[in-house]
Amino acid sequence: MKKFLDKLRGAAAPARGDARGSGAPAELRVTPGPPVAEKNLPRAAIVILNLNGKHHLDGCFGSLAALDYPKDRLEVVLVDNASVDGSVEEMKAKHGWVKLLVNDRNVGFSAGCNQGAEAAERPEVLVFLNNDMRVERAWLKELVAPIVRGECSATTAKMYSWDGKLINSAGGGMNFHGIGIQRGIDEVPGPEHDVPVKTLFACGGAMAMGKRAFDEVGGFDEEFFAYYEDVDLGWRSWVMGHECRYVPTSVCYHHHSSTSKRLPPEMIRLLQTRNPVLACFKNYDDANLRAVLAPLFALHLRRMWCVSGLVDDKPFRIEHAQNPALGGVKRLFDLARSNVQDEAGVKRIAAADLIGINDLLGRFDHWSARRADVQSRRRRSDAEIFSLFLKPHWCIEGERGYQELQRGMERLFGLDELFPADRLGDPKK
Repeated sequence: MKKFLDKLRGAAAPARGDARGSGAPAELRVTPGPPVAEKNLPRAAIVILNLNGKHHLDGCFGSLAALDYPKDRLEVVLVDNASVDGSVEEMKAKHGWVKLLVNDRNVGFSAGCNQGAEAAERPEVLVFLNNDMRVERAWLKELVAPIVRGECSATTAKMYSWDGKLINSAGGGMNFHGIGIQRGIDEVPGPEHDVPVKTLFACGGAMAMGKRAFDEVGGFDEEFFAYYEDVDLGWRSWVMGHECRYVPTSVCYHHHSSTSKRLPPEMIRLLQTRNPVLACFKNYDDANLRAVLAPLFALHLRRMWCVSGLVDDKPFRIEHAQNPALGGVKRLFDLARSNVQDEAGVKRIAAADLIGINDLLGRFDHWSARRADVQSRRRRSDAEIFSLFLKPHWCIEGERGYQELQRGMERLFGLDELFPADRLGDPKK
């Protein structure tokens, strides 16, 4: 998943934040058990989604064919979301050993991953991998080992850039209103990225999860469609009593696909601003949701303003009405009424923010029921999870009013006391 499609004031919000100075907090560090013997490796199914990614297929499946993993316990499933670039034909011609599912439309990342998981034959562990990845031979053995040993229910790999010169992901966190962070992104690899740690979520680009746990927590939320579905799954899993770990010995390389660039930016913007809100609404407990919800809405509204394109608000200010006294109250009323149907030029990405927040507000009973289902299965308190956020106070906007608003909201609603101090350095702008 691309680190930034654009700064929030541009075409779309960030899919993940940058977080510099990514040494792992001591309380999150873990000590892995011994290597898993080959005879104890589980039956694994690797699920890969594809949408017009023909140019990635050889690199991805070539590396999977070379995995050091028992072939009789490995299945690979490709779910194609209605590609038109010859991907399906390419798979049939060159990679016939892969189970191929072809959709007649783009069902999204969440539903596609769930579809692939359902189609796999008796897997004990589900593995999800982006199509723009290549993996090292021991990647899968290392990725599933903590699950086999019973140390956790889910794992995430160490992701390098394609050339191996930079880190793409070394685990994840988020800020208090749900914006995800990939720890270590764009940093030069160092010893701090080699430490196994507990992590809030497993990046959907290279992760594993026990099949039983995946089913128990409900898999990826298909209403998210794409973006932040992995943050939600990881957070929800912690709430329901499971644990996720970053496995630095499981190594892969990320090419960064450009699938999103082929879609209108307002479509991506809607998902990337809406889905963090939905994740927060579902996963916070009652008391913390009451504390967070008003600041979350306020910041969402300010972000909408920042990209609205409304640089002049004088036409909306009654004090700037022209000669209101000349015609008396009736004239003022008539002028106001005549302008009701006028349109104000608002950018489409701001409209996307409005539509996104209305997906929650306009279907409040539906999302309240979804939330109640998660909360009814709570096995872990929020207080036990907050340290995994890593950077809860990260301010994602550089605009002065937005920064002022976040500081004020944190003070007013006690969020500066509710959440621990940020554990990572300042984001890279």
